[in-house]
Amino acid sequence: MTVVGATTSSAEALVRVNETNPDVVLVDIMLGSESGFDLALKLTTAPQTRQAAVILISTHGEDDFRDLIAASPAIGFLPKWRLSARAIEDLLGQPGDAVE
Repeated sequence: MTVVGATTSSAEALVRVNETNPDVVLVDIMLGSESGFDLALKLTTAPQTRQAAVILISTHGEDDFRDLIAASPAIGFLPKWRLSARAIEDLLGQPGDAVE
């Protein structure tokens, strides 16, 4: 896997996705004053944004946000302590299924 960018705001993320055309976008649920859930929705619905698989990540456990994760357009969730290339590949192989 190759990291093609990192951003500090939702607006910057939308621009960077269009510039780099990634296959996967990792979105932290907690973006300071912004919502990672809102960014995930924008990334998957904005007509000017290339559609990439969105995976939500967080230092918080999945149980803290289970309903919001389930309602989001993301293909899944990974706690940061489980974040790895293998975990991302596993999620991509099973779109729509969240990792335990």
